[in-house]
Amino acid sequence: MTIHAGHPFAEPPERRDQARRFRGRLGGAVSLWTAGTGHQRAGLTVSSLMLAHGEPARLLGLLDPDSDLADALAPDARFVVQLLEWQHRDLAEMFAGTAPAPGGPFAQAEFVDTDWGPRLADAATWVGVRVESTRTVGWSTEICGIVEHVEIGEEHRPLEHRRGRWR
Repeated sequence: MTIHAGHPFAEPPERRDQARRFRGRLGGAVSLWTAGTGHQRAGLTVSSLMLAHGEPARLLGLLDPDSDLADALAPDARFVVQLLEWQHRDLAEMFAGTAPAPGGPFAQAEFVDTDWGPRLADAATWVGVRVESTRTVGWSTEICGIVEHVEIGEEHRPLEHRRGRWR
């Protein structure tokens, strides 16, 4: 009989968390979702999102269920989704909780209050959304929101995320 250091029934490294590796290869635009006012502001960097065209259009996104933003987005809550550009990559890290943000992430840039929540002052493209429904999907909270307002601005250097890196 041979004694091995590892677990005899453990999956080999090449088969562990294949879905996560696949998701990393999808890539996508990086957005910042923000909601609330004053000290009740919450925000999160999100790249797992899509727009369902229709009347009205709907925005769907997957959020970390432990995030302050997921807690703030109850049915009928309003929020802003802004598309980030290359110059916002440090802010994206701060809102993701992977970089320090002295005074909180909202203190790191200028935000403008809207009817849907705080908007990054230099975000050229953004939507105002009202939560229609939430549900648990896998390890995430799915937010389905009705798009109520759209602003389309110039796109210079969009921030994208693929395989753990900014592009």
